[in-house]
Amino acid sequence: MVDFRSFCSGELEPDPAGTTVLTGPNGSGKTSLLEAVGYATTLRSFRGATRGAMVRTGADRAIVRATLERDGRPVMVEAELVAAGRSRAQLNRQPVRSRYELAQVVAVTVFSPGDLGLVQGPPAGRRELLDQALAAIDPQAVSLLERVERVLRQRAALLRQAGARAGGEVLGSLDVWDERLAGAGEELADRRRRLVADLVRPVAEAYDALVIGGDDGVGEAVTLRYERSWEGPLSTALAEARRDDLRRGVSTVGPHRDDLVLGLGGRDARTQASQGQQRCLALSLRLAVHRLVTIETASPPLLLLDDVFSELDPARSRALVRSLPTGQALLTTAVPLPGGVEVAKVVPVG
Repeated sequence: MVDFRSFCSGELEPDPAGTTVLTGPNGSGKTSLLEAVGYATTLRSFRGATRGAMVRTGADRAIVRATLERDGRPVMVEAELVAAGRSRAQLNRQPVRSRYELAQVVAVTVFSPGDLGLVQGPPAGRRELLDQALAAIDPQAVSLLERVERVLRQRAALLRQAGARAGGEVLGSLDVWDERLAGAGEELADRRRRLVADLVRPVAEAYDALVIGGDDGVGEAVTLRYERSWEGPLSTALAEARRDDLRRGVSTVGPHRDDLVLGLGGRDARTQASQGQQRCLALSLRLAVHRLVTIETASPPLLLLDDVFSELDPARSRALVRSLPTGQALLTTAVPLPGGVEVAKVVPVG
């Protein structure tokens, strides 16, 4: 990496099959190293940072390059992050069309202190979790996700340009985009719904393994439900919402407005579960997706764990260690690791 966060330059060679631990005091750059790995494989910051924020102060761009291996073949990912301008990425020297394309090359599971947002936060994070899983599991889902994003961008641009008093030509164009969104949106929602059904049992099993006595919700049933933002056919919902969409300049119904509703003991986990229960539920979602992708692809995702043990009490830490899958992992810590973590390599940072 070059000019990424506080690093002028740096290089990391993790163990190819086991757990690499990045150690050092707070502020030494451990999380930034993990963030660079995450960006090279998802084109996103798991910390929710903008691309400009990841460029070193005083530089106009950052570069991240990663050499990966997929089915015994080397794969090169190169990403350029521009502080003020268009960023880009290449896969084996060819432009990357979308972040979902990378999920087919290397799936990634991230555990971080910010995972509470999966439960407490807005629906976008939960939709992202489902879509990344779909992209890792099914190559056909990649083109579907790209198609939905493209249609939504085009429809949004048309709505913004048209305003509330759209003429016949604009309305005709909207008919075209609505038809495309209705078809692709219905298919995406159905794929997400089926994925959620497949996740119910592994999420519940992971949650039961993580909760430890007291008020942690032992024995409380975990429920998952995919909630669409419309009723009936999407084509009908789009037609009914058109006037409001034109007035507001946004698409108010569609798969980009759907949610994954999480329940615990019959209560809404987002608003009525304790923070300890929410943290266990967020970790359970990550573990369940990781296991499902491993089963479906016969290859475990790369595991990134950012200082998660500092957020957990000793009992939960031990439970998480017992639940961690095998495979390549990168882990950051400023505190001693709980017992049971098998370390293949230690890299001091700072």
